[in-house]
Amino acid sequence: MPPADRSRPPAGSADAVVVAAGSSRRMAGVDKVLAEVGGRPLLAWTLAALASAPVVGRIVVVVGADSVALVRDASWLPPAVRAVVPGGGSRQASVAAGLAAIEALDPQPTGTDRIVLVHDGARPCPSPGLIERVATSAAEHGAAIPVLPIVETVKRLAGDLVVTTVDRASLAAAQTPQGVRRSLLRAAFERYPPDGPQEWTDEASLLEACRLEVYAIPGEPTNLKVTTPDDLGRVELALLGRPSPRVGYGDDAHPFGPGAPLALGGIAIEGAPRLHGHSDGDVALHAVADALLGAAGLGDLGRLFPAGPATPRGIASAELIGAVVERLAARGLRPASVDLTIVGARPRLADRLDEMRETIARLLGLSVESVNVKASTGNLTGAEGAGRGMAARAVAVVEPDR
Repeated sequence: MPPADRSRPPAGSADAVVVAAGSSRRMAGVDKVLAEVGGRPLLAWTLAALASAPVVGRIVVVVGADSVALVRDASWLPPAVRAVVPGGGSRQASVAAGLAAIEALDPQPTGTDRIVLVHDGARPCPSPGLIERVATSAAEHGAAIPVLPIVETVKRLAGDLVVTTVDRASLAAAQTPQGVRRSLLRAAFERYPPDGPQEWTDEASLLEACRLEVYAIPGEPTNLKVTTPDDLGRVELALLGRPSPRVGYGDDAHPFGPGAPLALGGIAIEGAPRLHGHSDGDVALHAVADALLGAAGLGDLGRLFPAGPATPRGIASAELIGAVVERLAARGLRPASVDLTIVGARPRLADRLDEMRETIARLLGLSVESVNVKASTGNLTGAEGAGRGMAARAVAVVEPDR
């Protein structure tokens, strides 16, 4: 299996169709995607995993017709979900419904061909890295799927009788997400209509029937799929069996610029100049945000909110913090504690630190005791010590949100 391309796709460059309209025949009458795992529906974990991958820009969820309203109004739906639509009587009909919803959101402009990631709603554990690798490989090769080698000996049976042993060297078990350029998936459905007589067990099978090459990349053993009630316990262990808190570090620095007041630690300090930046320049909240994102493995603030037209100029950093907390929640995580140090020769901050502490605690949904804010003059070193700007450094702890 050749190695996958290592170039990183742009953030938000792929769309995901989550297929969750199956009959759950082997789940003893329980709709598996709505079965509770660790206090949340299984589908909530799956959507959170996809939403946590920077490459995923939009998600369409395909569910049974009876579940559309329930899922559409669910409080656990991440912001990346743009539509919840009813599925069809087969997998390909449900995928086609999801593709149509994606196309309705964004009719494909000339010269672009976004990647569509089709993912099983009952697979809640794909890592952001796996999702990104599938999207990267699909962008390069047209279509890609994650696979695992088959390690058990495989037998071909006739009833209860073993007929022969199958050579497993060229066999692999397919996983999702399966990625494909949108134009190729649309062309495949035009050749084999979703309501036609053929049925495909996954998107790769459909593409293979169209004689399109599908590129295989290494999958993940932890990318489990729930098929029977016993699988719920395995998935819960995979999701919640790592309760250790995670620690991240963040720092930021800005020079003083024109205008006032100074935005710092979520409060306004009158009589002090504003820090220069695309946002309100609040270095303290920026450092906290980067520390939280680092602890959760979700990149950095600049990647989520680049300094450009997509991010409103002068946006309040409290809004950025709110978006970061939402990202953590979509990943099943929450802030646990923050230790923040602000560095600058001016203004004096001693009498405002408690106010910042209370504000940051409120923004993160923490008790005041879980937040520490301190200040340093910079000891006359660097731009901060000379009074030309300010910097902040933060250490944050996040933990599973149970």
